[in-house]
Amino acid sequence: MKKLLTALALAPLLLAGALAHAQTHSDKETKADIERHRAMAAAHEAAAKCLESGKGHDVCQKALQTACKGLGIGTNCGMRHSH
Repeated sequence: MKKLLTALALAPLLLAGALAHAQTHSDKETKADIERHRAMAAAHEAAAKCLESGKGHDVCQKALQTACKGLGIGTNCGMRHSH
């Protein structure tokens, strides 16, 4: 019970810290984030079209990984889903 109360007491502080961090981006950093998100979205749209065209999962996954290199966390532009 004491741990729960401690966690509840700390939650607002952690949220405030997260919000403060989120607001510290400069306009240049925000624009860079926007461009990265658009590039990730384009890579995922291309992967969807690849799958729709009938190409195999492995081929489309490889193309996605190539398009995502350097954009997000991991090899899938920061997105994962189950198969």
